[in-house]
Amino acid sequence: MAEVLEGAAIAASRGCVAVCVAPAMVHAVVTAMTRPDGGAIAVASVVGFPHGTQLSRTKAVEAAAAVALGAERLVVVADLGAVADGDLAAVAADVAAVRDAVPATLIDVVVESALWTPAVLRQACEAVIDGGADSVTTSSGFHPAGGASAGAVAVLRAAAGDRARVTAAGGITDSTTALAMVEAGADTLRLSDTFAVLDGLG
Repeated sequence: MAEVLEGAAIAASRGCVAVCVAPAMVHAVVTAMTRPDGGAIAVASVVGFPHGTQLSRTKAVEAAAAVALGAERLVVVADLGAVADGDLAAVAADVAAVRDAVPATLIDVVVESALWTPAVLRQACEAVIDGGADSVTTSSGFHPAGGASAGAVAVLRAAAGDRARVTAAGGITDSTTALAMVEAGADTLRLSDTFAVLDGLG
């Protein structure tokens, strides 16, 4: 926990928008990051990691619990099995269950872009937005298929239009890659090597 709190404090000092932590760590990080002036880095947490194949009602409970502990944002993995089956209605309904549980919370849905053809990726993006996603993310960072690519970001940007934001995540470890993702259409970057990227930008 000490390492997580240290990382969160550094992220706040470097101007990061949010820090994402496991559900069990949300309360401690929220408490530690609250400042006397009321300002604090946003705390995000995860739902349905790593494959999104939990029951929708389980994901809804997980989401509500994280928000109750202080999470302001949620990173939710889409039902990747339903995406693979082409059951886009199920993909949308799964996201909608989470949206209904936390109607006022920003929801960012991971579609694991490296798994899909551009056509399937576009459909998955549209389905999660139909379900209520505020943002669509390329990758969880855990799947062996790989992380973000500029091509996948471009597909998501075209599919999302102005309906949702696009987040690039997974394998972005230097400033050159980070800038390529932004140029491809990413609104937000989710990084594990945040400080290396920021240092590379000067």
